[in-house]
Amino acid sequence: MYNRVAVLAHEKFPDRSKTANGVIRYADYEVAAVLDRDCAGDRVADHLGGVRDAPVVESFADVPGDVDALVIGIAPIGGGFDESWRPDVRAAIEAGCDVISGLHYFLNDDEEFAALAAEHGVDLQDVRKPHDDLTVAQGRSDEVAADVVLTVGTDCSVGKMTATMEIVEAARDADIDACAIPTGQTGIMIEGWGNPVDRVVSDFTAGAVEEMILEKGDDHDLLVVEGQGSIIHPAYSAVTCGILHGAMADKLVLCHAAGREAIHGYEDTALPPIEEYVDLYGSLAAPVHETEVVAGALNTVDVDDDAAAEDAVAEFSEAIDAPATDLIRFGADDIVEAIR
Repeated sequence: MYNRVAVLAHEKFPDRSKTANGVIRYADYEVAAVLDRDCAGDRVADHLGGVRDAPVVESFADVPGDVDALVIGIAPIGGGFDESWRPDVRAAIEAGCDVISGLHYFLNDDEEFAALAAEHGVDLQDVRKPHDDLTVAQGRSDEVAADVVLTVGTDCSVGKMTATMEIVEAARDADIDACAIPTGQTGIMIEGWGNPVDRVVSDFTAGAVEEMILEKGDDHDLLVVEGQGSIIHPAYSAVTCGILHGAMADKLVLCHAAGREAIHGYEDTALPPIEEYVDLYGSLAAPVHETEVVAGALNTVDVDDDAAAEDAVAEFSEAIDAPATDLIRFGADDIVEAIR
C-alpha cells in the first residue's frame, strides 16, 4: 500500500473525475496533490467537502514533496488515454513513482512507458486488466454465510461506488462485519483488490462477481457489491445484468442522481419513471435469485440547500416505497437499518 500519491484529473476535477474523487475520499493513502490544469492554484477543499485537503497543481513537477505513485483519476467513456497526460506520466516514472491506471488503455502495452518503467524500476498497474483464470458463474453466490447487498443504478455516474463505500463504513460503525466487493477501477484502487467486470469476457462477468463473493462471503457478515451502469443503459446494460445475476444479492440499494432525466452521454434516451426500476431489477433478478430494493441512495450534489435535498430524498423514497437518503449529505444510518 502506498503512503502518498498524486492524482491526475486534468480538466475534469471535480465534476468529471469520479475516480479521483473516490480515491481522495476513501483510499487509505494520503493524496499529496491533484493535477488539473484548469483548477491549478485551488485547493481540493474548494471543490469537495468532508475530505482531507490538498493543493491542485498544474503538473507533476509541481507536486509538493515525495510521492510513491501517480494515480490516473479520470475514467472517460471508452477508457482511452489522452496524449496530453503523457508528460505527467513520463515525469512520474522518471521520478521513480509507480503509476496506477484504471483505463482500458493499458500502460504496460505502451512502448515508451514500459521502457521507462523498466529503466527506473517502477510498476505500471493496469487495474482494469482481469486475471487469466476467470470462468463462467456456477450459481453459487447464495451459498455464502454473509448477506449480500448490491448497489444498482438508474444510470451510470449516479453514485453506486460512493454508496457502496458509505454503506460499508456505516455498517462497520454499527458493529457489522462488512466488506466491499469492488467491480470497477475506482473501487479496486481504493480496496487494493477486485475484478474489473467491464473488462471481463462477457460470458465470465457473472463468474467474476461470484468468484469474489465466494472468496469473502464466509469471512464477513455483510458483503456490499459495487454496481456498474444501469439495466436500461444503451451501452452498459450487459455489465449490469452480469453483476445482478452473478451477485445473487439478497437486497438491492437503488442509486439515482437528483434531477437526472436522461441517460448521461445519451441525452436522447429518457430515464423511465423511478418506480419502474424497482420492478425491473427485481423481476430480472428473480429467476436466478429473489431480491428486492430495500433502500435508495439519492445523489443531491446539484441541489443547492439541505431543505431542498430533504424534499428530493422524500420524493425519491416515496417513488421506490423504501427508506432513502443522500449518503454524503445525511449519512447512511437509515440504509444500514433497512439492510439490517
